[in-house]
Amino acid sequence: MDPIDPVTVGRITTVHGIKGWVKVYSFTQPEDNIVGYQPWWLKTTHGWEMIEIDQCRATAKGLMVHLVKVDDRDQARQYCQRDIAVERANLPSLETGEYYWHQLQGLTVVTTEGVKLGKVSSLMETGANDVLVVEGDADSLDQQERLIPYVEQFVLGVDLDAREIKVDWDPDF
Repeated sequence: MDPIDPVTVGRITTVHGIKGWVKVYSFTQPEDNIVGYQPWWLKTTHGWEMIEIDQCRATAKGLMVHLVKVDDRDQARQYCQRDIAVERANLPSLETGEYYWHQLQGLTVVTTEGVKLGKVSSLMETGANDVLVVEGDADSLDQQERLIPYVEQFVLGVDLDAREIKVDWDPDF
C-alpha cells in the first residue's frame, strides 16, 4: 500500500539512545505538530513503508520519537536519513488566504506589470517573515534568483488554479 498524495513534513535524522528512539527534524510549525499527522510514510528502495510512533518528547536537542515495535538502536538506525511524508488529506485545513509552503513551490511569480520573474523554488524562514526564493527560468525575464518577502506589501495574491503569484516587485531589484 502506498500513501495517497504524500507531502514531506520532516526527516528522521539519527538514533537517540539504545531503546529505539530517533531524532526528528520537523518542517512543521510548531515543530511538534508533526506527531499529530499519523501515520508516517518513509520512502525506501522497495517503495513506501508506513510507520507509527507511540511516544514523543521535546528535548533541548530537538524532537525525539519512539517508533512502534522498534526497541533497539540497530533497528532504529534503518530509519535514519529518511524523509517523513504524510497523506495530504491528513493535514489540517487552512483559513482562506493561508497556504502551505508545498502549495507555493513551483508557482510562477509575475509582477503587477505582467513581467514573469520565475518560479518559487523554495521558501525560507527568516524570523520576521517567510521569503519566497524565486528562480528565473526559460520563460522569465532572466535567470536571476530573487528573494521576495512573503508579506502583503509585496505578495498581492496567490492563485493556485492558475499556478501564479502576483507580486509588487521591481524586476531590477
